Parts: sequence; structure tokens; C-alpha cells
Amino acid sequence: MENLSHHTAEPSVAVLLGGIVSDAKDLLEQEVAMLKLEARDELRKAKSAAFTLGIAIGIVAAGGMLLSVMLVQVLAVFTEIPLWGCYGIVGSGLVVLGGVWLAVGKPTAADLTVAPRPTVKTRKENGQWLTEQTTSNRI
Repeated sequence: MENLSHHTAEPSVAVLLGGIVSDAKDLLEQEVAMLKLEARDELRKAKSAAFTLGIAIGIVAAGGMLLSVMLVQVLAVFTEIPLWGCYGIVGSGLVVLGGVWLAVGKPTAADLTVAPRPTVKTRKENGQWLTEQTTSNRI
């Protein structure tokens, strides 16, 4: 009679490391694909937001210029200041106001990130997993 007992040999270290390298390569390819999709989606959102904000800024700028001219005319009518002085006063006030808004907005702009945060977090987690896998196979 034949001996039907199957002896299963454990895979060699080289096969295990080859599998880990293959898994790491697949994981990296998936990460790159996910990053491309996220970047494409964020770019689409950014284009839409930029278009909408551009229109809004243009309308607000036109309204602001008309209100500035109105303020200059009101100042000229109700004071003894010459018209050129009224323009200087209103223009100086707008420059100061713009400088304050720039100072407030600069820290917000500095906090912007290029890479989406979930992708960076996922890469760190995958790196930790890969490290654990390679070190646990050595033991």
C-alpha cells in the first residue's frame, strides 16, 4: 500500500521574502494609483472653486471701486478737503485695510498642504506594516 501522508514543507525564507517584496510592490502600485485619483479629484475641485471665487472677486472688486468713488465724493461734498485729498484719504484707508487682510491671510496660506493627509497617513501605516512583516519573518 502507498503511504498517503503528505508532508508539507514550510516555504523557504527566500520564497517568503519574495512574497513580501511582491506584496510591497503591489501595495506601492495601489498607493500611487490612489494618489493619482485623489490628486485628479482635488484638481477638479480646485478648478471649480477657483472659477467661482474668481467671478465673486471680480464682482466684489467692481462694487468696492464704485463704493470707494462714492465715499470720495461724499467726503468732498461734506468737507473742505480738496478732491485730490479725498482720494488720498480713501486710498490710504484701503491700503491699510488690505495690509491687515494680507497679514491675517498669510498664516492660513502657509498651512496649505500639497499631498492629501489621508494618503500620507496610509503610507506611514503601510510602511509600519511592511517593517513588521520583514522583521517578524527573521525571528
